[in-house]
Amino acid sequence: MAKTLVIVESPAKAKTINKYLPKGYKVQATMGHVRDLPKSKLGIDIENNFEPSYVTIRGKGDILKKMKSEAKKADMVLLATDPDREGEAISWHIANYLNLTKEGSARIEFHEITKNAIRNSIKSKREINMDLVDAQQARRILDRLVGYSISPLLWKKIKKGLSAGRVQSVATKLIVDREKEIMDFVSQEYWNLNLDLIKEKNSDDYFVARYHGINGKKKDIGDEEELTKITDTLKNEEIKVLDVKKGKRNRKPPNPFTTSTMQQEAFKKLNFTTKKTMSIAQQLYEGLNIEGIGSVGLITYMRTDSIRISDEAKDNCKNYILENFGKEYLGTNIGKNKGKNVQDAHEAIRPTTIDLDPKTVKGSLKRDQYRLYKLIWERFAASQMSNGVYDTTSVDITCGQYGFKASDSKLIFKGFMKVYDMTEDSDETNDKGFIPELTPGELLFLKDMQKEQKFTQPPARYTEASLVKAMEERGIGRPSTYSPTIQTIRARGYVENIDKKFQPTELGIMVTELMEEYFKNILDYDFTAEMESSLDKVAEGDVKWQTVIEYFYKDFEKDLAHAEKDMEKIIIEDPVSDVECDKCGRMMVIKNGRYGKFLACPGFPECRNTKTIVEDLGIPCPECENGSIVQKKSKKGRAFYGCTNYPECNFMVWDKPVKDEQCPKCGSLLLQKGYSKTSKIYCSNEKCDYVKKQ
Repeated sequence: MAKTLVIVESPAKAKTINKYLPKGYKVQATMGHVRDLPKSKLGIDIENNFEPSYVTIRGKGDILKKMKSEAKKADMVLLATDPDREGEAISWHIANYLNLTKEGSARIEFHEITKNAIRNSIKSKREINMDLVDAQQARRILDRLVGYSISPLLWKKIKKGLSAGRVQSVATKLIVDREKEIMDFVSQEYWNLNLDLIKEKNSDDYFVARYHGINGKKKDIGDEEELTKITDTLKNEEIKVLDVKKGKRNRKPPNPFTTSTMQQEAFKKLNFTTKKTMSIAQQLYEGLNIEGIGSVGLITYMRTDSIRISDEAKDNCKNYILENFGKEYLGTNIGKNKGKNVQDAHEAIRPTTIDLDPKTVKGSLKRDQYRLYKLIWERFAASQMSNGVYDTTSVDITCGQYGFKASDSKLIFKGFMKVYDMTEDSDETNDKGFIPELTPGELLFLKDMQKEQKFTQPPARYTEASLVKAMEERGIGRPSTYSPTIQTIRARGYVENIDKKFQPTELGIMVTELMEEYFKNILDYDFTAEMESSLDKVAEGDVKWQTVIEYFYKDFEKDLAHAEKDMEKIIIEDPVSDVECDKCGRMMVIKNGRYGKFLACPGFPECRNTKTIVEDLGIPCPECENGSIVQKKSKKGRAFYGCTNYPECNFMVWDKPVKDEQCPKCGSLLLQKGYSKTSKIYCSNEKCDYVKKQ
C-alpha cells in the first residue's frame, strides 16, 4: 500500500485531520515555523539583492529529523500547512529542507477541518505558490531590516530592551496621537433641554421631546443665557405639533465575522483580549472532541479579512433557518467586502457545520470555548437572516421660533435579532413614553422640563477593540498581526492598559517622537498602508519582492545614517518611589516589567530586592477589623483584590470592589465585573442576588 505523509503545524490539527484520512496516511506536526532568519545577526545580504539567510529554529532539529525519516519512507508528501502566506512559507521551507521533488510532493489547502474539505483538498493538489511565499519573505525581511537596524540605535541612545517595528511603531503612534488630541482638547459648554409633554391638561401620560434648534435648523444651546430665552418662550407661548411622520425602519443583519470584527466583538461582549480571542479561535479551528462525534474542527480559518461565504454554507444555513425559525426569518443579505486591501482568498469566520449549534456542543467545550463559538455561530446565522423591523413615529414640535423633536421606535419583528443580541450596539433614540396619536396644528401642554448642563468630551482613548478597528481602517497590518502587535507594544512598556484603555507611557511618547523626527516614513500611516498594499501585489504576482524591499530601503538607509549621526543620547531615569528598600535602605524606583510596574532597588546588581506595587482602594476589608483592600497582580499579571493583612486574612476577589457603596439588600461589599458601559455591579454575598440596574 502506498504511504502518504501529511505535514501540518500543530498536534491538535494533526489529530483532527487524521480522523478523516484513509489507511496509508500519516500526519506529522511541525509545531509552527521550522526555519527563520537567525536571531544573532541581520541574516540579510543587502549587497546581494537582499538575499535572506535562513537557519533551523532552535529546538526544531529533532522534529525535522523525524520528518525527514518519515518522508523517506513515503511515496508522497502532502504539505497541509495553514491556508495563508505564513502557511505557504512553512511548506516551502519544509520542501527545501526535505529536498522534495514536484513529483513526490504537493501542497494541499483547506479553510476548514472537515471530512469533505480534507478529501477535496487531496483531490485538488497543487504546487507551492511562490508568489505567496515571496510576499511572506518580503514582510519578514522588511520587519527584520526595521527591527534590527533601529532597535540597537534605541538601545544606544535611550536604554536597553527597546524595539522598533514597521507595524508596532505605527500602532504606538496611534495611541500617542490620540493622547495628544485629548491633552489639546478644549471643552465647550452646552445644555440639554427635554420637555415632558401631555396631550390633555392634568394628564399623567407624557412623552419626551428633545430641543432641536431654531427655525427648523439644528442648533445646540451654548450657555445658560440662551437656555433662559428658550424656557421663557415655553412659558409664554403655545406649544404645537408641526408635523407627524409614521413609518417602518429596517435594521440589517451584521456581516459574518472577519478576524478584526471577531476580535472587536469578543472584547466588547465577552471581555476577551485579542490574544485570548485568537488562541481560543485557533482551538476551535484545529478541532475539539465533541461528544458523539469525536475530534472536529468547529470553525473555518480564523485569519481573514473577507466576509465571503461559500454557496454550500449559505444553502445549509438557509435550510437550518427554514427548519428552526420559518420562512419569514430567511434573509437575502449579500455583504460586500469593505476597507483597504481586502483579500478574498478565504471565507469569513463561520461554523463549519451550522447544525452543530451552541446547545449541541456546550457540554463538550470549556466555558470560554463555548462563549466564543456561540458568538461566531450566532453571528453567522444572523448574517443569513431577515431584517429586524420597527414601527417608527417622528414628531416635529414648535414653540415660537424654537423647534423640538419627539420620536419612538417599536420593534415589531425581530428578524436576525432572534439569534444575535444587538442591544449593546443599539442606535435607537426611543424617548420616555409612547407618543400618542397627534395631528399637525394640535396644541400640547408642558408638564415638566429637564435642563442639564453638559461639556463636550475629548475623543476616547483606544481599547483593544477600537485600536484593532483603527488599524484595519487605516490599512495598518493584517489579520494575523493585530494581536501580536498589541502584545508587543505593551511588553516594551510603550503603552499601559488602564481600565481597559490604552495610555502611552513617557517612554512610548519619547520613542515615538524620536521615530517621527528621524524615520518619518515608518511612522507615516499612508506609507505603512502603501507598503501593505505592495506586499499584496507581491502575493498576486504583480510585483517582485526585491523591488518592494529596494523601494523601501533606499530612503530608509539614508534615514538610518542620519539618525546614527545626529540622534542625541537621552537618559531616562526611573521614577523614585517613597518606599525604602528593606535590605539596603535606598529609596526604591518604579520599573516596568512584563506584567506591569514594580518596585526595584536602584542598587542593582549589588542589591536585587524587588517588590510588587499595591494600590490601596481605601475600602475596609469585609472580613477583618483593621485591614483594607488593595489591588495586586497574580504571577501571570492578572489583577485581583485582597486584604493588607494577608496571610492572616485570606479575603480575595477577582472583580473590583466598589467604593462608598454597599449592597442595599444585605449591606455586603459590591463588586464590578468589567469596565465597559455594560459592566455589571453585583453583591459579593453568594446568598444575595442583588444586581444594580444600570
